[in-house]
Amino acid sequence: MTVADVLGRSTEHLAAKGVPSPRVDAEHLLAKALGLSRLELYTQYDRPLSDDELEVCRTLVRRRAAREPLAYVLGEWGFRQLTLRVDRRALIPRPETEVVVERCLALLTDVAEPRVLDVGTGTGAIALAIADEHPGARVTAIDSSADALALARENLELTGLAGRVELVASDLSAGLTGGPYDLVVSNPPYVAPAEIDALEPEVRDWEPRAALVGVGATEAVAEGARDVLRPGGWLVLEVADGAAGRVAGLLTGLGYADVGRTEDLAGHERVVEGRWAR
Repeated sequence: MTVADVLGRSTEHLAAKGVPSPRVDAEHLLAKALGLSRLELYTQYDRPLSDDELEVCRTLVRRRAAREPLAYVLGEWGFRQLTLRVDRRALIPRPETEVVVERCLALLTDVAEPRVLDVGTGTGAIALAIADEHPGARVTAIDSSADALALARENLELTGLAGRVELVASDLSAGLTGGPYDLVVSNPPYVAPAEIDALEPEVRDWEPRAALVGVGATEAVAEGARDVLRPGGWLVLEVADGAAGRVAGLLTGLGYADVGRTEDLAGHERVVEGRWAR
């Protein structure tokens, strides 16, 4: 079987299993199996695959057909300028979270050596991206999950940012400590328990539920940040689609000033920020 044959059959199989983007996913999986880029697949379209290559490809396609997220099957995922290791220990970094980092960097433009706290770091994506793109930033990244922190530690070593990011085990229920910080950022669990069954199987059945489903986590971060932010420091939150207005009102009620909302690439308000002015 050639590259073209495998691409075609893999696409048909994934489509039959309900995978939302079967052709693109088939390209990613075959490229992974062959150690090529997606573009290079089309320069070797008529190349036959060896039995070993076919078996590797079949294994990857079977995993994706079971609706395991593409990022988990590939074992890595791009986030801004970084390529991060990803697996079931933490949520997959998403495009809306890249907008969170963009807002953090904009708010820290005039701060030469900002201290940043990332609450619920997961893979470490936010903390590592801020450290990568702001040379003076020193980031403390906390999570209550030992598995997530282990994955974040792998990414810390992988990205060469050791010494710039500190990983700490901490449960949000105990409040936030340390600081003072110039900025606190969080992508807290915000899926309501009643909503989880309606999510795509890639999310519902594979990503860690504790990092997805949460009641009151956003409020806890917003309240706790007041204890660790310096006067004039910023809080930046990723929020559920449709929740930006409510969270903006929450920040205003807690005493934050200059509360603002930012849209993601799809035009949905997904980032809320406020300045601690007291």
